Amino acid sequence: MSDGDAPRVAALKTKLNTALIGDVLDAMGLTHQFLPPHIRPLRPEDKLVGRAMPLLEAAAFDDAKPFGLMFDAIDDLEPGEIYLATGAPLPCAMWGGLMTTLAARKGATGAVLNGYYRDTAEILQMDFPVFGHGPYAQDQRVRGRVIDYGVRVELGGVTVDPGDMLVGDIDGVVAIPSDLVDEVIERALEKQATESAVRQDILSGMGAAEAFEKYGVM
Repeated sequence: MSDGDAPRVAALKTKLNTALIGDVLDAMGLTHQFLPPHIRPLRPEDKLVGRAMPLLEAAAFDDAKPFGLMFDAIDDLEPGEIYLATGAPLPCAMWGGLMTTLAARKGATGAVLNGYYRDTAEILQMDFPVFGHGPYAQDQRVRGRVIDYGVRVELGGVTVDPGDMLVGDIDGVVAIPSDLVDEVIERALEKQATESAVRQDILSGMGAAEAFEKYGVM
């Protein structure tokens, strides 16, 4: 993460949410930016913001290197990055407690898995957001391995490039193309202000139809 990302991360983490961001992306014509809906936070309160470091897994096994490039990928994580893994061919854990410890030590800001995680009790003791299908302890060692990282990946029809901004909360994970982050934040903050005005009018007695006619949001 660059020094210039600090105010972006602050705005995305403390002022905005995935619903606002998704609505803005829809309005910009980017109507397929949410990762698959079964990718959920380990804890409902977890908030995830950071640059994607995508990995691709496949059904392959090598006695000499059973996890493929997974350890290389973790070691190459930069501060502010999110470990984003997809492609696991079989139900297995793509993430665990020791990986969480390593990633947190390196300054990564979360893990997003199109698959399962394990060592859940251990991860819960750490302040590190993990999003995935849920807990499942079956190891990936003999079932799949990382075959590439730092590359474009596709999850449920959503394309994510290295450096794209990921934002996750209880409502899901959304990917913002790296070249649109500032515009999306600006538009989302404007939409948030509009929704705050709508909320005040509703509390003052305005009905749904009148509010939508006046503001165009609901």
